[in-house]
Amino acid sequence: MPEDRLARIRLMVGEAGIDRLKNSFVVVAGLGAVGSYAVEGLARAGIGRLRLVDFDIIKASNINRQLYALGSTIGRHKADIAAARVLDINPDCRVEPLKIFAAAESFDAILADAPDMVIDAIDALGPKTELIAETQKRGLRLISCMGAALRTDPSAIRVGPFSEARGCPLATRLRYWLRKKNSPAQFTCIYSIEPLGRLRLEARQTAEPEKDYYDRGRRRAALGSLPTVTGIFGLTIANTVIQTLLADRLKA
Repeated sequence: MPEDRLARIRLMVGEAGIDRLKNSFVVVAGLGAVGSYAVEGLARAGIGRLRLVDFDIIKASNINRQLYALGSTIGRHKADIAAARVLDINPDCRVEPLKIFAAAESFDAILADAPDMVIDAIDALGPKTELIAETQKRGLRLISCMGAALRTDPSAIRVGPFSEARGCPLATRLRYWLRKKNSPAQFTCIYSIEPLGRLRLEARQTAEPEKDYYDRGRRRAALGSLPTVTGIFGLTIANTVIQTLLADRLKA
């Protein structure tokens, strides 16, 4: 990244910190409401290599919450739009768009070259479970996003061990499927402790199945989400990754 673009970051993290970020490699799986903002934070921090994974194309229904969704980008692949935006921010970044579905046959491509960190921003439970299990099998560091839909309170967002996540129905289901796979649950996650109660019940009763989905995915109800909360989820993930990478240099 050109020097003037990093000047303010250098004041915060020093030259050694800048070097650490430049030499870091992060994989982001899922480029939707949360993942798009996570990529934004990483790109602007000067992460040197990003692999961006998403099979999906941009739809009009994405515009309320996804960074890459614009009238001018409808019908285009999220991974391509994300990669172009990263390079517009940081021309020196080694950015790799992968327009593939997260599954057993694609994990070698997604997780190749031992990334310093993997971000799971996938919303479909099956692929999410498989990716988490595979990263743990390979001994890779992971931060996974739990449910951001139906949340309204940014102050209820937490980051911590998955074992401590509470108040999140997605985390509950994920624990069940990870146990079924005999996969350890030793990774960092972001979640909300905001009570959902009646709001969630009413949303599930009135939600209609998504019209656009892929055969590899599970047809599921489309739950409402606020662009503010999902964006904060994504930027919090990016901040956690940045702080983790900077802490590495202190251990070296």
